[in-house]
Amino acid sequence: MRRFEQLTDLQALVGQEIGISDWITVDQQRIARFADATGDHQWIHVDPVRAAAGPYGTTVAHGFLTLSLLPEMSASAFAVDQVRMGVNYGLNRVRFPAPVPVDSRLRGRFKLLAYEVIDGGAQLTVEVTIERDGTTKPVCVAESVTRRFV
Repeated sequence: MRRFEQLTDLQALVGQEIGISDWITVDQQRIARFADATGDHQWIHVDPVRAAAGPYGTTVAHGFLTLSLLPEMSASAFAVDQVRMGVNYGLNRVRFPAPVPVDSRLRGRFKLLAYEVIDGGAQLTVEVTIERDGTTKPVCVAESVTRRFV
């Protein structure tokens, strides 16, 4: 984990990588819990027998499950000590270039694209590239916009 004392410490890092998360394993139980939470029980995600004969030879994680890992990844990638609160503001762009087969290990690389001063803090635009262990093609690339308040 990379730590920053002040929010303003990030301002000079626009265009640079600011952190890399720990690895997260996406197992069938996590996929099933996500399916239950969202109501998306498509067989390619939740039926290992049917998915074995499908295009990936196994079940795969929902794209939105992969995206939903951003907060967990962010928490292990970088922290700003003197921030009292952070909120999600939105996403500018999200792509899922490759599937996430069950039992994949994923991690996120966080690159600061923009730092904008706002009342009480800053708005950060961060490109997150989610990698799958053992492959070169990312499984998700997203521009996340958050607001951090001091």
